[in-house]
Amino acid sequence: MNASLAHPVPLQVLIIEDNRALAANIFDYLEACGHVPDAAPDGNSGLDLAIRNRYDAIVLDWMLPRMDGMSVLCKLRQEHACVTPIIMLTAKDQLEGKLLGFENGADDYLVKPVALPELEIRLRVMVSRAQARAAAGRTLRVGDLAYHLDTLQVTRGTRSVALSGTSRNILELLMRESPGTVRRDRLERLIWGQDVPDADLLRSRMHLLRREIDQPGEARLLHTVTGAGYRLGGASA
Repeated sequence: MNASLAHPVPLQVLIIEDNRALAANIFDYLEACGHVPDAAPDGNSGLDLAIRNRYDAIVLDWMLPRMDGMSVLCKLRQEHACVTPIIMLTAKDQLEGKLLGFENGADDYLVKPVALPELEIRLRVMVSRAQARAAAGRTLRVGDLAYHLDTLQVTRGTRSVALSGTSRNILELLMRESPGTVRRDRLERLIWGQDVPDADLLRSRMHLLRREIDQPGEARLLHTVTGAGYRLGGASA
C-alpha cells in the first residue's frame, strides 16, 4: 500500500450538509481517517464558518436550507475570494448541474449516495493539486510591496511591515484584486462576516493599514475610491 495513502496528512475539512445522518457519517469517517472535520447544518452558517476559519477543503451539499449550496459557492468565490478547494454533493446527476458547479468554482463533484472512502480520497487529491498550484506563486506583489504567504511576512522595499491578522487578510484581498477596486461591503464581510457593525469601523481599519504600508517618502499604494471602496496600486484613478 502506498505510504501516503496509509498515513495521510490531516486535513481541516468543513462539511456543509443539512442531512444530519449523512453529515455525521462523513464527520466520523474523516475523523477516523485522522482528519479534523467541522460541520454546518445550513448554507448561512456554513458560509460564515468558511469565511471566518481556515480549511483545507470544503464538502458542500447542493440543496441546503437558508442558502443553497450554489449560492454559497458563488459567494465564497466571487465575494470573498475564497480559494479553498470545494467538492459538491448532490442527488442530481444531470450534466447541466455539474457544468454549473464547475463554472462557478467547484473543484470536484460527487452524486449521492456518497461512498465515504471515495470522498476521502477525492478530498486528498483535490487538496494536493491545489497546494501544487499554490506553490508556484506564494508571493503577492504590487509595486515594491510584497506579501509572502508561506511566512506571512509583508515587506515594502527593504523594510518589514508589521500587520495584524485582520490587516493581512485585507491586504491579501486588495493585492489579489489589484489594480481593481474592492467594494466596502466585501471588505466588511471579510472582517466581520454576517455581523457587520453599524458604525463605520472600516475607515479605521483602512487607516491603520495605510499607515503601515504607505509611509512618508514612499509612493502611495492604498487609495480610497469615493463611493465604492478601496484599491491597491499606482497613482489614484
